[in-house]
Amino acid sequence: MSRGLAGLWLISLVVMVSACGAPPYTYVTNSADQAYFEVPGAWHKIGDAALANQLHKGSTSEPSGVWSVGYDGSPAPSAAHVFDSTSPQPFAFALVEPLSATASNTMSYNQLRDLFLPVTSATRQSAVRGGFPLTQFRLLRDTVLTPGQGVHGVRVTFNYTFPDGSTDTFDQVAFTNADSTKVYLLVLHCLATCYQQHQNEIETVISSFTVRSS
Repeated sequence: MSRGLAGLWLISLVVMVSACGAPPYTYVTNSADQAYFEVPGAWHKIGDAALANQLHKGSTSEPSGVWSVGYDGSPAPSAAHVFDSTSPQPFAFALVEPLSATASNTMSYNQLRDLFLPVTSATRQSAVRGGFPLTQFRLLRDTVLTPGQGVHGVRVTFNYTFPDGSTDTFDQVAFTNADSTKVYLLVLHCLATCYQQHQNEIETVISSFTVRSS
């Protein structure tokens, strides 16, 4: 083999090894609840205690039976981005929670739409009366999902403007299982401009969210 060809072969080998060492996606699995999705490999996992602290106002652990996980696309990842109004990169978090008998009996598509933030008209009006600070709601997508095995839910995409004037786009999938004993939530959000720039990545994450009824 000539020296030039040998050099090219070594360069190709380095490229292949580098590619193999950096998987394009991280697969997130919750085997117990049979929920799965994937995020870009460059996104950073948020520590469980830090995420729980943000979701539950000071607690460093999830309530019994609840599972959550968060991933931040920012080079400076922070659990605070789960509710931050100026997230410069997509933030994703998922939650699985058991339902009480009462909640199970009354679970509806509208309740799934409102699982994270007020989306339906009645819930938004009630939230405003209660002092809800976000404004200028704009619905971008509202789709009913029936992936199979009795699992059913909705995907809603919407904008909200925060008190500081920043507008975020939220992309949410919420499922319940065949007998409505659990809810499964996946939310991605960032500034509206960020959402437009990362639409392909976000679509990949959202479309990968898989729940198998138990």
